Amino acid sequence: MNSSPKYYIVEASALPEIFLKVAEAKRLLATGEASNVNEAAKMTDISRSAFYKYRDAVQPFRKMNTNRIITFQFLLRDEPGVLSAILSAFVVQKANILTVNSITPSNGCAIVTIAAETSAASASVDDMLRMFHQTSGVIKSEVLAAG
Repeated sequence: MNSSPKYYIVEASALPEIFLKVAEAKRLLATGEASNVNEAAKMTDISRSAFYKYRDAVQPFRKMNTNRIITFQFLLRDEPGVLSAILSAFVVQKANILTVNSITPSNGCAIVTIAAETSAASASVDDMLRMFHQTSGVIKSEVLAAG
């Protein structure tokens, strides 16, 4: 018996509402708008069990253009190694860093923007955001621009 998954691209309006809500909950978690699954589930009016049931099966489709440049913004704790961990994560994902801009830290935090060319990245932008958000010292991570 072949147990490999099958995938389909389906227009969003044809999907059951629960799939759209799970996708939205995942986005809220990835961007830091929701701090945990319970909060994301409440914000999207779904149960936690529904989120866990479908979270791995629902992925947004994003057309990946060649030379896709994504500008990420981070709010980081002003601690040794935090920026280095973020930069290393870009390397691991095979994203080419184009620019790094930082504002002088104040109140123990720094705002950093990083533009990266992501067409060869081994992870989706959503997965990268999730990974960044889980990095120690990262308070917030989000996409500022995509092109």
